[in-house]
Amino acid sequence: LPGIWGCTCILGSLIALLSPSGLRIQDYLYFQVLSPGDIRYIFTETPAKDFGGAFSQRYDQIHLVTARPPEACGELNNGAFIQGQTHWWGGEGCSFLSKTRVIQELGGRAVIIADNASDNDSVYVEMIQDNSGRTADIPALFLLGKDGYMIQRSLEQHGLPWAVISIPVNVSSIPTFQLRQPPWTFW
Repeated sequence: LPGIWGCTCILGSLIALLSPSGLRIQDYLYFQVLSPGDIRYIFTETPAKDFGGAFSQRYDQIHLVTARPPEACGELNNGAFIQGQTHWWGGEGCSFLSKTRVIQELGGRAVIIADNASDNDSVYVEMIQDNSGRTADIPALFLLGKDGYMIQRSLEQHGLPWAVISIPVNVSSIPTFQLRQPPWTFW
């Protein structure tokens, strides 16, 4: 597997992914970047396979905060911005679960992990438990490397510490002609 690069995001609006019985009803989750405008697209991500919590509500206009340092394996330089937000991160150094726990302990609502392969526009990684016996209660999601790279690049170009997003987004309720998908990703 390629290394995981630094983006931990705290989510703003979420649509429930679970039925009342708690069973997953879809394999993908979608979020929309609201700001900055040059990446105002709907992105696809996959939930962790066997750890992390489930979304029980929709979050609108929440901050997607980039982890500093991007590995998010220990203390973060911008930890004060994490509480109540979605965190985005990557970088090598520790397991998906360890990264999720760092964000959870800082009060984050969810974590989005993108791989460091900036050309990966189609291969989703299954994020699995690390056999440490630890757990995480917040949702953990995987984002394609190309999508993560393009979001991070936009934030850097605009000098922004975070993006504003809504998550999850129910794409079945949006007319096809209104779906703004990233032009670099095949749907």
